[in-house]
Amino acid sequence: MRSRPWGPRGWGAALLLGALLRPGAGQAQPTRPARPPAALYATYRYVAYTVYDHTDGDPPTHVAGVGGTLTLFPTGAYDKRLRIMGPNGARDFVQHGQCTVRGDSIRFAFTDAQGFDVQRGTYRYDARARRLTIAIAGYPPGNRGVYELVADVAPGPRPASKRR
Repeated sequence: MRSRPWGPRGWGAALLLGALLRPGAGQAQPTRPARPPAALYATYRYVAYTVYDHTDGDPPTHVAGVGGTLTLFPTGAYDKRLRIMGPNGARDFVQHGQCTVRGDSIRFAFTDAQGFDVQRGTYRYDARARRLTIAIAGYPPGNRGVYELVADVAPGPRPASKRR
């Protein structure tokens, strides 16, 4: 029996052919987005807010007088209490809703006085500095608001009381 110069024979050929004909063979398999680090779920203080508005050609606006907290819960719930001081006094933004994190994307779904809304954007978390940067997409596309937050330091263990 002569061997064929163009490829393997028998079971080896069948296995190779089966692998090549399998749906999706040779295509990149989707990867599951990395889970956010557990440390991401914390209470943060707002320390800065910058508005990027590309419709007017002006440089980014660093909004002064930003304060408040954002708490992200491992359950996916969140609580936002943002205060911005302006020339006409304080403006408060209070939201309670669901936060979804996938890869570097973040989504906030909530209902407020105007009804149901969703805000989408990206985030970057610096574990060493416990700093969270959230960029929320604005309108028209390309505009965005960037929030800088720092995690509150969790209280450490209480020192043991000294016995006499």
